[in-house]
Amino acid sequence: MSGFDLEVAGGVGVLRIDREDKRNALDAGMVDALGAFCRRIERRSDIDVVILTGTGRSFCAGGDIRAWSDESATAFGRHWVRDGHETFDRLARLRQPVIAVLNGHALGGGLELAACADYRVAEAHVKIGQPEAGLGIIAGWSGTQRAVRRFGAQAVRRMALMGEVFSAEEALGLGVVDAVAATGEGLARGRALAETLLKRGPQATELTKMLINAAEGEERERVLESLAGRLAASGAELREGVAAFFDKRPADFPREG
Repeated sequence: MSGFDLEVAGGVGVLRIDREDKRNALDAGMVDALGAFCRRIERRSDIDVVILTGTGRSFCAGGDIRAWSDESATAFGRHWVRDGHETFDRLARLRQPVIAVLNGHALGGGLELAACADYRVAEAHVKIGQPEAGLGIIAGWSGTQRAVRRFGAQAVRRMALMGEVFSAEEALGLGVVDAVAATGEGLARGRALAETLLKRGPQATELTKMLINAAEGEERERVLESLAGRLAASGAELREGVAAFFDKRPADFPREG
């Protein structure tokens, strides 16, 4: 069982965290599964917007403590933290806009997961925080890095250092979430936002997301090479170069200007 469910319709992919009996807490297998889902979503031409939400009354309770608490310090840093970073980076860098619908509390790794989204809708009853230091551990899936870039350092200090837990309205005022919906109406709000995105130019939206990510320092090198690669691949030089390769002749590249 992957711990996730993907439903696709009308250009929108709804990715649900599906481990309701554990409040959708992530174990190692789920971290790997999420990375695999992201790779598939990235390549699917029938998905233009992604909505990330939880099954039942929980969004994500974070990393399952039973999944990592018995690991050695070396294994914890080498696998749990690094594998989580790889997966969360993949989610944050999806070409499609991602809307996180927080239908339940987003704590610890759950908040780090939500931070990967481009837009966050929290239902009114939701609590948001970073309780890791209270367990004697740090937020290891970019809770001190991406979260600071996206929420601001002071909001993260209040959660991570002081242990403050914000209500949905408090999180809205601090910019940790972008909208608050009534309890039970988060997914409907997320779908409405997705419909708004579907009316915008898909290529322009994708490129704009890449550029915003680059401005945040999220993936500057990949963005530069991807944009340059698109430019090179769209011109006559590539066609001539490939034709010359297969014809076993020197390329005669066109000159402009």
